[in-house]
Parts: sequence; C-alpha cells; structure tokens
Amino acid sequence: MSDSLKHECGIAFVRLLKPFDHYGLKYGTPLYGFNQLFLLMEKQHNRGQDGAGIGCVKLDMPHGKAFMFRDRDPTTQALAQIFTRQLASYDAKFRSTTLIPELPGSFKENFDFGGEILLGHLRYGTSGNLDAGSCHPYFRKSIWPTRNLMLAGNFNITNSGDLNTSLVQRGAHPIFSTDTQSLLEEIGFWLDEEHTSLYRELRENLTGAEIPPVISRRLDVAKVLRSASKNWDGAYALIGLIGNGDCFILRDPNGIRPCFYIQNDEVFSVASERAALMTIFSVAKEDVHELAPGHAIIIKHDGAISIEEIIPPRAPKHCSFERIYFSRGNDPEIYAERKALGAALVGKVLDVVGNDMEHSVFSFIPNTAEVAFYGLIHEIYRRWRTNTRDAILDAAATGKLDKAFLDHLFSSTWPRSEKIAHKDIKLRTFISEEKSRKRMASHVYDVSYGTVRDGDNLVVVDDSIVRGTTLRQSIIRMLARLAPKRIIIASTAPQIRYPDCYGIDMSEMGKFLIFQAAVSLCNETGKKELLREVYQRCAAQADKPAEEMENFVKLVYEPFTEEQLSRRAALLVTPEDSDWQGELVLVFQSIENLHKACPTSPGDWYFTGDYPTPGGLATLNRAYLNFYEKRSGRSYS
Repeated sequence: MSDSLKHECGIAFVRLLKPFDHYGLKYGTPLYGFNQLFLLMEKQHNRGQDGAGIGCVKLDMPHGKAFMFRDRDPTTQALAQIFTRQLASYDAKFRSTTLIPELPGSFKENFDFGGEILLGHLRYGTSGNLDAGSCHPYFRKSIWPTRNLMLAGNFNITNSGDLNTSLVQRGAHPIFSTDTQSLLEEIGFWLDEEHTSLYRELRENLTGAEIPPVISRRLDVAKVLRSASKNWDGAYALIGLIGNGDCFILRDPNGIRPCFYIQNDEVFSVASERAALMTIFSVAKEDVHELAPGHAIIIKHDGAISIEEIIPPRAPKHCSFERIYFSRGNDPEIYAERKALGAALVGKVLDVVGNDMEHSVFSFIPNTAEVAFYGLIHEIYRRWRTNTRDAILDAAATGKLDKAFLDHLFSSTWPRSEKIAHKDIKLRTFISEEKSRKRMASHVYDVSYGTVRDGDNLVVVDDSIVRGTTLRQSIIRMLARLAPKRIIIASTAPQIRYPDCYGIDMSEMGKFLIFQAAVSLCNETGKKELLREVYQRCAAQADKPAEEMENFVKLVYEPFTEEQLSRRAALLVTPEDSDWQGELVLVFQSIENLHKACPTSPGDWYFTGDYPTPGGLATLNRAYLNFYEKRSGRSYS
C-alpha cells in the first residue's frame, strides 16, 4: 500500500490440553505452549507495530501463589523484547540454579508464563497513547479467581462513551481511557454479578472454602457475554481469560474482524490469520475453522470446549481490506483472491493503453501489491495466448503465415513485465523544513533504470489508494524518472470514499484523495453550495441516535462519474514542480469485481458508504462535520 495505514490488530491464544510433562517428553521442553504463542505472534507481526503484550493463567494454583501474569511493551521491537525478557527469566531460574523444569510442578511454579492458558496481542493503536498502559491485555484484578479478567482483542467499539455512561448510571466510577477499558469494565460488571449471584446462593449450604470451586464449575460465561455485549456497536474478535481458568473468544455479529481456530488432542489455539495456525501447527487448511459471527468459544477450567451463539448473527460483512491488504498473502484463499483482484483490472488497463503491448510495461508498487500484479500479468498472458492463437489460425487460413509474420506478431504483442520500483529505506523524519522533507520523501523508492523505452506506457499495480500522499510526494516522482509517455496506477481496491471506524485508522474525510477530488469538482462546477447543504443536513442529525442517521455524504459524489473523480484525483497527485511531461492515469477496481474476487468478504463500507452498524453512520456524520469546520483528528471515540 503506497499510503501507510495503521489497522487491525493481531490476537493469538494457546490452551494446552495435556499435562506439562507430555510436552516435555514429546517436544523436549516444557516451553512448548510459550514457544507456540511466540511463533503465532511472529507470523502475525504485520498486524501490529505499536506494541505487544502477553498474558497467562495457571490452573489450580495453591492459595498464596499468583495465578495470572502479563507482560507488555510499547516499543517497535515489542515482541522480541517481551520474549527475550521472559526467556532470560526462565534461564536465570533453571540454568543457574538447582531447579529442574521437568520436575512435576517446578516449571509451572517458577516460570511466570509456565501456565496452561496463554494469550498474545499485537497492537496497532487507533485510540489511547503509545505507552505500555495502552497495550493489551488489560487486567481487572480481584482476590476472587472468578472475578479476575484479562482481555485483549482486535477491535474498535464506536459507542464506548455510551458504555461508560451506562456504568456511571449503575453507580460505577470508570476511568475514561480506551474502548478496551470500556469493554473490560462492562464484561467485569456482569462477571461480578454472576459471581455474586452464585456466592449468595451457595453460602446458604456450603462453607466458605467449599464455595469457590462450585462457583468456578457453575460460572456461566455465555450468560456474562450476552449481558455485556447486548449494546456494543463495532467490530471485534475478543479473547478473555478469567482467573479460575475459564476463557472465551468472541466475534462480532457481522464477522467484520477475522478469527480462526484449531483443535487437536494437545492444544486449542486461536489467531487472527488462518495461515499462521497452518504454519505453526503444521495443519491443512481444512483443519482450521472460522468462528461464526456472533458466536463465542468457551473453554471451561476443566478443558471442556463449547461454541455458543451470544448475539444473533447479522448480514456478514467480513472486512474486504483484510483480503486486499491487511492479512498475510500466504493464506491460500487470500493469495487466490489477490490474484483475482489483479486479473479483474486487465480490461480497464488495456483500454487505457489501447491494447498496445509493444509500448507497455507492467509492474507493481512493492510489496503488498505483488500478488495482485501476478494476477494481472497472468490474465494478460492468458488473453495473449488466445489472441495469438487466433491470429496464427487466421494467417494460416489466408496463406499469410510465414517467419516474418510470426516474428512481428511475437515481438509486438508479447507482454513486458519488469521489477520497476524498489523500496529502499524507511525515511527518517528528523528534517523539519517542509520542502526538504518532501524532497527527501521522493527518495524512499528507487527505480530500475533502462526498463522503460521512449513512448512506453508504464502500468503499475497498487493495492489501494487512500490519501494519495505517497503517490504525490514519492511514487509519481520516482516513476517519472523513467520518462514514460503515460503512467497508469491501477488500484486493486475501489475508490475509497468514506471513513472507517472499525479499526482502520482512516477517518478524516478531508484527507481522502477521492473526497478531495469530489470537493475540487464541486468548487469548479458551481456546486459549492452542495457542500454546505450536506453540512447542514449532517449538523441537523448530529444529536440524533446513530440508528436514526442517514448517509448524506453520498450527495457529494452523486454529480460525478467514477471516471471524472479518477481524472481529477490524478491531477491532484501529479507533482506540480516535476519536469515530466507525460500523463498520469488512475484506474480503480469496480465494486462488482471486488465482490467477485472476494466473495466471502462483502464488507465494503469505505467504498460504498453502506455501514454494517449504526456507529458507522455516526462516524461518517462526524467526519464530514469535522471536514467542513476544518477540525482535524479521528472521527470516532
């Protein structure tokens, strides 16, 4: 992706189902679960660069001994820092002392993360500060095991303010920080209610020491989740650990956020990405299952596993950006879908270049557009074979088939593909003067010189175009060094017109390239009053409940065709101070082809404005008001 986005976080979970000595004998170390957690997180490191955290619950610990642990780090090397720190602790306890980890109880008693239940989180921050306190897991402590709660997730809740208000109205005093804290306190409230209800019932017939194991056995986690989540608006894949050893994994009712799991006789494991589970546990695609929307996996203290409906599932709206960009491309379905997205662009691209293969070069912007590029070039090859076959048959039928004909046919129509762009460095931002910063930014990418001839079209695949900033400041300048006649940037995603509030950090409307193009056309074509009219309509519904809001921002786009918006966007990202005299063309995926290529992920609100929850409309409304009133910042809480 040419524009850097912060986006969906990553979750990892390991629940060991055998005694520790089983893993020591089979794998040569009691660290099996801990190591698997690290590998699951490492295979999903693309999902979080703002910090990481891990958590652990130990089952059946004696009184007086800690049973829940966590470690968090907010640095860019958080994953390495955490596991290096913990392994150093392990080495210090077992390699420099007489302790032997294989002895019964020794590993579990002396290593903080020597527990049966392990949780990991990789953070891309969309709210809160970039410090350890904002890293997951969040922890709610109590001296009662069944009232302890540790929570981590890949989510964003659009109405966390309403949830906090609800807590205040019940008499609580929540700390207003992040949506994670809101969910932790909301689930914690209902967990307390369930614990207290059971305690009051049981104390009539049992002594104090007899009560906790019975509460643990009877604790209804599904009931807690149903009560806590009934008013949530947003997208989520949550993992919660309860101090008694119960745990849960909950997915939002639209299935916006991904959540996959595996189970065998040794382990139950969960991750945000299927391919991570396939690789780390050496299982086939068919062995990895997707948690159904609105459902929760509940694992009891004794290892009993059940899946229960918590919220009635709604129309599936799996995030299509997962398929376009976010998830790692080694998932078999995502790899195929990204190739299909590239192939779907061929018709538009060939129209732009006039089917002129002799004077066209095809490439991609590294690195996430590479698989889509393969799809595009393979589709071009497929069409080339068909066209070439027909040309040869026609020539043979008319007696024109000879060596000269074949030489010309192959030299003038064979598709040319090259590795054009290279991402050289991560630009350091110590330069403060604006012009110098822009000039430096143009050198983030470099090109393969000699790959483009005079008069060539240069077609470059990108996975999406959000703000156009990197196109304007770096990519177009870099490609222009090759002096092509025309640069065609082909986006595998449709035009991004609307903000997201479900975890992708793109909610400022004024920064979207296509919205800038629409505003520019409104101003140029005498429709400036339309912008004010939309503002007035948004302002009039600002205090309404989200459920009663409408999408008035669509009116800004209605007067213009997709082609008009694309042409204006191309003008906006063409560097004004460049000596290049060629033409820039932006080509976008159609909504129809997006859904054909990604049939299981119909979530498309950033392209269409059709939000899956009311909170999306509230975010959109606020985003437009912020734009018109010239206020910056995220449009959701």
